Amino acid sequence: MKIALLTRYGDLAASTRQRFQQYRPYLEASDFELVSRPLLDDTYLERLYTGGRRSAAQLARRYVDRVLWLLSRPDVDLIWLNYDLFPFMPGLFESLARIPGKPIVFDYDDAIFHNYDLHSKRLVRRVLGKKLHSTIGGAELVLAGNAYLADYARPLNARVEIVPTVVDAWVYRPAPPANNAETAPRVGWIGTPSTWSEYLVKLMPALMPTLEQADAHLAVMGAGRDAVAQPRLDIEPWSEAAEVPFLQSLDIGIMPLTDTPWARGKCGYKLIQYMACGLPVVASPVGVNSEIVEHGVNGFLARTDDEWREALTTLLHDPALRHRMGAAGRRKVEEQYSLQVWGPRVASLLLDAASRCRHT
Repeated sequence: MKIALLTRYGDLAASTRQRFQQYRPYLEASDFELVSRPLLDDTYLERLYTGGRRSAAQLARRYVDRVLWLLSRPDVDLIWLNYDLFPFMPGLFESLARIPGKPIVFDYDDAIFHNYDLHSKRLVRRVLGKKLHSTIGGAELVLAGNAYLADYARPLNARVEIVPTVVDAWVYRPAPPANNAETAPRVGWIGTPSTWSEYLVKLMPALMPTLEQADAHLAVMGAGRDAVAQPRLDIEPWSEAAEVPFLQSLDIGIMPLTDTPWARGKCGYKLIQYMACGLPVVASPVGVNSEIVEHGVNGFLARTDDEWREALTTLLHDPALRHRMGAAGRRKVEEQYSLQVWGPRVASLLLDAASRCRHT
Protein backbone atom coordinates (compact mmCIF):
# COMPACT_ATOMS: atom_id res chain seq x y z
CA MET A 1 0.00 0.00 0.00
CA LYS A 2 1.42 3.35 -1.04
CA ILE A 3 1.08 6.52 1.07
CA ALA A 4 1.81 10.02 -0.22
CA LEU A 5 3.25 12.26 2.49
CA LEU A 6 2.06 15.75 1.55
CA THR A 7 4.03 17.80 4.05
CA ARG A 8 4.45 21.55 4.01
CA TYR A 9 8.24 21.40 4.28
CA GLY A 10 11.06 18.93 3.74
CA ASP A 11 12.82 16.98 6.46
CA LEU A 12 14.48 20.07 7.91
CA ALA A 13 11.11 21.00 9.41
CA ALA A 14 10.40 19.58 12.83
CA SER A 15 6.78 18.76 11.97
CA THR A 16 7.87 16.65 8.99
CA ARG A 17 10.43 14.69 10.99
CA GLN A 18 8.31 14.26 14.10
CA ARG A 19 4.85 13.65 12.65
CA PHE A 20 5.79 11.71 9.53
CA GLN A 21 9.32 10.52 8.83
CA GLN A 22 10.05 8.99 12.22
CA TYR A 23 7.12 6.60 11.68
CA ARG A 24 8.64 5.29 8.46
CA PRO A 25 10.15 2.09 9.97
CA TYR A 26 6.83 1.11 11.55
CA LEU A 27 4.86 1.85 8.40
CA GLU A 28 7.28 0.00 6.16
CA ALA A 29 7.13 -2.96 8.54
CA SER A 30 3.36 -2.92 7.92
CA ASP A 31 3.96 -3.07 4.14
CA PHE A 32 3.36 0.62 3.48
CA GLU A 33 5.43 2.35 0.82
CA LEU A 34 5.96 6.05 1.58
CA VAL A 35 6.33 8.72 -1.10
CA SER A 36 7.40 12.17 0.16
CA ARG A 37 5.93 15.19 -1.63
CA PRO A 38 6.79 18.34 0.38
CA LEU A 39 5.30 21.61 -0.82
CA LEU A 40 8.45 23.59 0.05
CA ASP A 41 12.00 22.28 0.20
CA ASP A 42 14.65 22.73 2.89
CA THR A 43 16.22 25.67 1.06
CA TYR A 44 13.02 27.66 1.52
CA LEU A 45 12.91 26.85 5.23
CA GLU A 46 16.57 27.78 5.70
CA ARG A 47 15.85 31.18 4.21
CA LEU A 48 12.81 31.53 6.44
CA TYR A 49 14.85 30.81 9.59
CA THR A 50 17.77 33.05 8.62
CA GLY A 51 15.70 36.00 7.43
CA GLY A 52 16.86 35.52 3.85
CA ARG A 53 14.95 36.59 0.77
CA ARG A 54 12.28 34.17 -0.38
CA SER A 55 11.38 34.05 -4.05
CA ALA A 56 7.72 34.59 -4.93
CA ALA A 57 8.38 32.91 -8.27
CA GLN A 58 9.82 29.84 -6.55
CA LEU A 59 6.82 29.70 -4.23
CA ALA A 60 4.43 29.91 -7.18
CA ARG A 61 6.29 27.10 -8.97
CA ARG A 62 5.97 24.87 -5.93
CA TYR A 63 2.23 25.54 -5.74
CA VAL A 64 1.86 24.72 -9.43
CA ASP A 65 3.90 21.52 -9.00
CA ARG A 66 1.55 20.36 -6.26
CA VAL A 67 -1.54 21.20 -8.34
CA LEU A 68 -0.18 19.25 -11.32
CA TRP A 69 0.70 16.27 -9.15
CA LEU A 70 -2.80 16.14 -7.68
CA LEU A 71 -4.41 16.49 -11.11
CA SER A 72 -2.31 13.59 -12.42
CA ARG A 73 -4.36 11.16 -10.30
CA PRO A 74 -1.24 9.83 -8.56
CA ASP A 75 -0.78 6.12 -8.03
CA VAL A 76 -1.18 6.11 -4.25
CA ASP A 77 -3.63 4.44 -1.89
CA LEU A 78 -3.77 7.10 0.81
CA ILE A 79 -2.85 10.78 1.19
CA TRP A 80 -1.35 11.77 4.54
CA LEU A 81 -1.68 15.53 4.61
CA ASN A 82 0.31 17.85 6.88
CA TYR A 83 -1.57 21.13 7.43
CA ASP A 84 -3.36 22.69 4.46
CA LEU A 85 -2.44 21.94 0.86
CA PHE A 86 -1.95 25.56 -0.18
CA PRO A 87 -1.30 28.09 2.61
CA PHE A 88 -3.25 31.33 2.26
CA MET A 89 -5.10 30.13 -0.84
CA PRO A 90 -8.92 29.87 -0.87
CA GLY A 91 -10.48 26.67 0.36
CA LEU A 92 -11.49 25.71 -3.18
CA PHE A 93 -7.88 24.68 -3.83
CA GLU A 94 -7.99 22.27 -0.89
CA SER A 95 -10.62 20.22 -2.74
CA LEU A 96 -7.93 19.09 -5.19
CA ALA A 97 -6.88 16.49 -2.63
CA ARG A 98 -10.26 14.79 -2.87
CA ILE A 99 -9.38 12.08 -5.36
CA PRO A 100 -11.92 9.24 -5.62
CA GLY A 101 -10.67 6.10 -3.89
CA LYS A 102 -7.75 7.87 -2.21
CA PRO A 103 -8.65 8.67 1.41
CA ILE A 104 -7.08 11.64 3.19
CA VAL A 105 -5.59 11.55 6.68
CA PHE A 106 -5.30 15.13 7.89
CA ASP A 107 -2.50 15.62 10.44
CA TYR A 108 -1.68 18.76 12.39
CA ASP A 109 0.31 19.69 15.47
CA ASP A 110 -0.14 23.48 15.47
CA ALA A 111 -3.19 25.74 15.59
CA ILE A 112 -2.79 26.63 11.92
CA PHE A 113 -6.47 27.60 11.71
CA HIS A 114 -5.57 30.68 13.75
CA ASN A 115 -3.42 31.83 10.84
CA TYR A 116 -6.76 32.60 9.23
CA ASP A 117 -9.56 33.02 11.78
CA LEU A 118 -7.45 35.29 14.01
CA HIS A 119 -5.57 37.10 11.25
CA SER A 120 -5.08 40.83 11.75
CA LYS A 121 -6.70 41.61 8.38
CA ARG A 122 -10.46 41.40 8.23
CA LEU A 123 -10.44 40.28 4.60
CA VAL A 124 -8.29 37.25 5.44
CA ARG A 125 -10.56 36.35 8.33
CA ARG A 126 -13.63 36.63 6.13
CA VAL A 127 -12.30 34.76 3.10
CA LEU A 128 -10.06 32.16 4.75
CA GLY A 129 -11.36 31.93 8.32
CA LYS A 130 -13.02 28.57 7.65
CA LYS A 131 -10.81 27.30 4.84
CA LEU A 132 -9.78 24.17 6.76
CA HIS A 133 -13.36 23.09 7.43
CA SER A 134 -13.82 21.27 4.13
CA THR A 135 -10.45 19.51 4.35
CA ILE A 136 -11.03 18.37 7.92
CA GLY A 137 -14.63 17.44 7.21
CA GLY A 138 -13.72 15.44 4.12
CA ALA A 139 -10.85 13.51 5.70
CA GLU A 140 -11.18 9.82 6.42
CA LEU A 141 -9.26 10.43 9.64
CA VAL A 142 -7.90 13.44 11.53
CA LEU A 143 -4.75 13.08 13.65
CA ALA A 144 -4.49 15.98 16.11
CA GLY A 145 -1.45 16.63 18.27
CA ASN A 146 -3.41 17.60 21.38
CA ALA A 147 -6.90 18.14 22.79
CA TYR A 148 -7.09 21.80 21.73
CA LEU A 149 -6.57 20.83 18.10
CA ALA A 150 -8.89 17.85 18.40
CA ASP A 151 -11.65 20.04 19.83
CA TYR A 152 -11.45 22.23 16.73
CA ALA A 153 -11.80 19.22 14.43
CA ARG A 154 -14.49 17.20 16.20
CA PRO A 155 -17.49 19.33 15.16
CA LEU A 156 -16.33 18.79 11.57
CA ASN A 157 -15.35 15.12 11.60
CA ALA A 158 -16.38 12.15 13.73
CA ARG A 159 -13.06 10.35 13.28
CA VAL A 160 -10.53 12.39 15.25
CA GLU A 161 -7.66 10.80 17.14
CA ILE A 162 -5.22 12.57 19.45
CA VAL A 163 -1.69 11.50 18.52
CA PRO A 164 0.93 13.39 20.53
CA THR A 165 4.20 14.45 18.97
CA VAL A 166 6.59 11.87 20.39
CA VAL A 167 10.27 10.98 20.54
CA ASP A 168 12.22 7.81 19.89
CA ALA A 169 13.01 6.75 23.45
CA TRP A 170 15.96 4.69 22.21
CA VAL A 171 17.56 7.83 20.79
CA TYR A 172 16.53 10.41 23.38
CA ARG A 173 18.07 8.97 26.54
CA PRO A 174 19.58 10.31 29.76
CA ALA A 175 23.29 11.02 29.65
CA PRO A 176 25.55 8.30 31.04
CA PRO A 177 26.49 9.08 34.66
CA ALA A 178 30.13 9.64 33.66
CA ASN A 179 29.05 12.64 31.55
CA ASN A 180 27.49 14.44 34.52
CA ALA A 181 30.61 15.99 35.99
CA GLU A 182 30.43 18.55 38.80
CA THR A 183 30.18 21.73 36.77
CA ALA A 184 27.98 24.80 36.84
CA PRO A 185 24.34 23.74 36.32
CA ARG A 186 22.94 24.31 32.84
CA VAL A 187 19.35 25.35 32.28
CA GLY A 188 18.45 24.64 28.67
CA TRP A 189 15.99 25.58 25.96
CA ILE A 190 15.64 24.29 22.40
CA GLY A 191 13.48 25.82 19.69
CA THR A 192 13.41 28.05 16.63
CA PRO A 193 14.16 31.72 15.99
CA SER A 194 10.46 32.56 16.18
CA THR A 195 9.84 30.81 19.51
CA TRP A 196 13.04 32.34 20.91
CA SER A 197 11.83 35.87 20.24
CA GLU A 198 8.19 35.16 21.07
CA TYR A 199 8.62 33.31 24.36
CA LEU A 200 12.10 32.96 25.83
CA VAL A 201 13.27 36.55 25.38
CA LYS A 202 10.34 37.74 27.51
CA LEU A 203 11.49 35.57 30.40
CA MET A 204 15.13 36.69 30.33
CA PRO A 205 14.81 39.60 32.84
CA ALA A 206 13.62 37.15 35.49
CA LEU A 207 15.72 34.21 34.33
CA MET A 208 19.24 35.60 34.11
CA PRO A 209 19.50 37.07 37.66
CA THR A 210 18.20 33.77 39.04
CA LEU A 211 20.91 31.87 37.17
CA GLU A 212 23.58 34.29 38.35
CA GLN A 213 22.59 33.79 41.98
CA ALA A 214 22.94 30.02 41.54
CA ASP A 215 26.15 30.26 39.48
CA ALA A 216 24.30 28.56 36.61
CA HIS A 217 24.23 29.02 32.84
CA LEU A 218 21.48 29.21 30.23
CA ALA A 219 22.14 27.15 27.09
CA VAL A 220 19.94 27.62 24.04
CA MET A 221 19.85 25.78 20.72
CA GLY A 222 18.13 26.95 17.55
CA ALA A 223 17.54 30.57 18.53
CA GLY A 224 18.97 31.92 15.28
CA ARG A 225 20.96 35.01 14.45
CA ASP A 226 19.14 37.35 16.83
CA ALA A 227 20.44 35.48 19.87
CA VAL A 228 23.81 36.85 20.99
CA ALA A 229 26.04 35.06 23.49
CA GLN A 230 26.71 36.87 26.75
CA PRO A 231 27.96 35.95 30.21
CA ARG A 232 25.97 32.92 31.39
CA LEU A 233 24.22 32.59 28.02
CA ASP A 234 25.57 29.91 25.69
CA ILE A 235 24.24 29.90 22.11
CA GLU A 236 24.42 26.79 19.95
CA PRO A 237 23.17 26.35 16.37
CA TRP A 238 20.64 23.63 15.78
CA SER A 239 21.47 20.45 13.92
CA GLU A 240 19.78 17.10 14.11
CA ALA A 241 23.04 15.36 15.01
CA ALA A 242 23.77 17.79 17.85
CA GLU A 243 20.29 17.78 19.37
CA VAL A 244 20.55 14.81 21.74
CA PRO A 245 24.11 15.57 22.97
CA PHE A 246 22.97 19.13 23.69
CA LEU A 247 19.98 17.92 25.70
CA GLN A 248 22.13 15.43 27.58
CA SER A 249 24.46 18.26 28.62
CA LEU A 250 21.65 20.04 30.48
CA ASP A 251 20.43 19.82 34.07
CA ILE A 252 16.99 21.45 33.65
CA GLY A 253 14.77 22.03 30.61
CA ILE A 254 12.41 24.98 30.28
CA MET A 255 9.42 25.86 28.10
CA PRO A 256 7.95 29.33 28.67
CA LEU A 257 4.81 30.27 26.76
CA THR A 258 2.36 33.14 26.77
CA ASP A 259 -1.27 32.12 27.13
CA THR A 260 -2.59 32.79 23.63
CA PRO A 261 -4.83 30.76 21.31
CA TRP A 262 -1.80 29.93 19.16
CA ALA A 263 0.26 28.74 22.15
CA ARG A 264 -2.60 26.53 23.35
CA GLY A 265 -2.24 24.58 20.13
CA LYS A 266 1.40 23.68 20.76
CA CYS A 267 2.16 20.05 21.52
CA GLY A 268 4.85 20.39 24.21
CA TYR A 269 7.47 18.62 22.13
CA LYS A 270 10.45 20.24 23.79
CA LEU A 271 9.15 19.11 27.19
CA ILE A 272 8.98 15.56 25.89
CA GLN A 273 12.54 15.87 24.56
CA TYR A 274 13.80 17.12 27.92
CA MET A 275 11.98 14.46 29.90
CA ALA A 276 13.15 11.66 27.61
CA CYS A 277 16.71 12.73 28.43
CA GLY A 278 16.00 12.53 32.15
CA LEU A 279 15.68 16.25 32.84
CA PRO A 280 13.31 17.93 35.28
CA VAL A 281 11.31 20.66 33.57
CA VAL A 282 9.80 24.05 34.28
CA ALA A 283 7.01 25.18 31.97
CA SER A 284 4.20 27.65 31.61
CA PRO A 285 0.80 26.07 32.40
CA VAL A 286 -0.53 26.65 28.88
CA GLY A 287 -2.33 24.06 26.80
CA VAL A 288 -0.92 20.55 26.82
CA ASN A 289 2.00 21.62 29.05
CA SER A 290 -0.35 21.17 32.01
CA GLU A 291 -0.90 17.53 31.00
CA ILE A 292 2.72 16.68 30.31
CA VAL A 293 4.10 18.32 33.46
CA GLU A 294 2.88 16.86 36.75
CA HIS A 295 3.61 19.71 39.14
CA GLY A 296 6.01 18.57 41.84
CA VAL A 297 6.47 15.13 40.26
CA ASN A 298 8.44 15.53 37.03
CA GLY A 299 8.84 19.30 37.15
CA PHE A 300 7.12 22.55 37.99
CA LEU A 301 4.48 24.70 36.31
CA ALA A 302 5.25 28.41 36.58
CA ARG A 303 2.91 31.20 35.53
CA THR A 304 4.47 34.36 36.98
CA ASP A 305 8.06 35.59 37.10
CA ASP A 306 8.13 34.87 40.83
CA GLU A 307 6.99 31.29 40.23
CA TRP A 308 9.68 30.85 37.60
CA ARG A 309 12.33 32.15 40.00
CA GLU A 310 11.12 29.89 42.80
CA ALA A 311 10.96 26.77 40.63
CA LEU A 312 14.39 27.27 39.11
CA THR A 313 15.99 28.20 42.43
CA THR A 314 14.57 25.05 44.03
CA LEU A 315 15.89 22.80 41.27
CA LEU A 316 19.26 24.51 40.92
CA HIS A 317 20.02 23.99 44.61
CA ASP A 318 18.76 20.41 44.90
CA PRO A 319 20.53 17.85 42.65
CA ALA A 320 18.68 14.96 44.30
CA LEU A 321 15.32 16.53 43.43
CA ARG A 322 16.49 17.07 39.87
CA HIS A 323 17.36 13.39 39.63
CA ARG A 324 14.01 12.20 41.06
CA MET A 325 11.98 14.47 38.82
CA GLY A 326 14.07 13.58 35.80
CA ALA A 327 13.53 9.87 36.40
CA ALA A 328 9.77 10.43 36.74
CA GLY A 329 9.73 12.35 33.48
CA ARG A 330 11.64 9.63 31.69
CA ARG A 331 9.12 7.02 32.85
CA LYS A 332 6.22 9.14 31.60
CA VAL A 333 7.81 9.50 28.17
CA GLU A 334 8.43 5.78 27.92
CA GLU A 335 4.81 5.04 28.80
CA GLN A 336 2.93 7.83 27.01
CA TYR A 337 5.10 9.85 24.61
CA SER A 338 7.47 7.42 22.92
CA LEU A 339 7.72 6.28 19.32
CA GLN A 340 7.88 2.73 20.64
CA VAL A 341 4.32 3.11 21.96
CA TRP A 342 2.89 5.24 19.17
CA GLY A 343 4.59 3.72 16.12
CA PRO A 344 2.38 0.61 16.01
CA ARG A 345 -0.70 2.69 16.89
CA VAL A 346 -0.20 5.14 14.03
CA ALA A 347 0.45 2.31 11.58
CA SER A 348 -2.80 0.68 12.69
CA LEU A 349 -4.77 3.94 12.38
CA LEU A 350 -3.54 4.50 8.83
CA LEU A 351 -4.24 0.91 7.83
CA ASP A 352 -7.78 1.16 9.22
CA ALA A 353 -8.38 4.43 7.35
CA ALA A 354 -7.27 2.92 4.06
CA SER A 355 -9.26 -0.27 4.66
CA ARG A 356 -12.48 1.60 5.44
CA CYS A 357 -12.25 3.46 2.15
CA ARG A 358 -11.68 0.26 0.18
CA HIS A 359 -14.78 -1.33 1.68
CA THR A 360 -17.17 1.59 1.07
